[in-house]
Amino acid sequence: MPENEMPVEEVRQRVALALDVGDLAAAEAVARRLAPWFGIAKVGMELYAEAGPEALDRMHELGFRVFADLKLYDIPTTVERAARALGRRGVEFLNFATYPHGEGMLRAGVAGLLEGARDGGHPEPVPLAVTVLTSDPRTETFEERLDAAAAAGCRGVVCSAYEVEAVHARRADLATMVPGVRLPGGDHHDQARVATPAEAVRAGADWMVVGRAVTAATDAEAAATAVARSIADALGARTRDT
Repeated sequence: MPENEMPVEEVRQRVALALDVGDLAAAEAVARRLAPWFGIAKVGMELYAEAGPEALDRMHELGFRVFADLKLYDIPTTVERAARALGRRGVEFLNFATYPHGEGMLRAGVAGLLEGARDGGHPEPVPLAVTVLTSDPRTETFEERLDAAAAAGCRGVVCSAYEVEAVHARRADLATMVPGVRLPGGDHHDQARVATPAEAVRAGADWMVVGRAVTAATDAEAAATAVARSIADALGARTRDT
């Protein structure tokens, strides 16, 4: 194996495929096509609105870990009950919205998710708190939201690549899920704070979310290969530097 070659599975398990592509049949077709490069399927609000919990189950059946990108936000009791139901379905990642003084909601959501996973006999999932959306250029609330996530027992946060180093410096126990990943020169679409796969890895991202950079590409397989190659090279360089 060449020095800069990383195991394929290690790369796959760091990348979530954003299935914001329409109904369940379309999402399943994309997931099957791109499974060689992605180990995590991100089921967001669009697909969940179309297919509901069946989308989560189907991605599990296809062999993916599942990131339920639903950004739960409500009174603590409601969030706890919803998170418990999702935990029973075995989602590996679930995110929650954050807001000033929202630690109680986050804490309830984390408790519900972990309890649901235990009830369903599933491995312990990763509760994630959304800090600042990557479509928002303003990040002045980032540190407050990060601290709320840590205090509530979240295991990680969703943030742009620009905040990853700050997460690890301020809260070293929190993992990072980084959306807004684009290939060099790619369209930013509606994102304000984007990064290439290599930039995200160099910043220290634990997982990356890739969607339109691959799913909207003329040659999706070639784009997925480029993403994986970039991640593998950056991980190899990071390993050699430590």
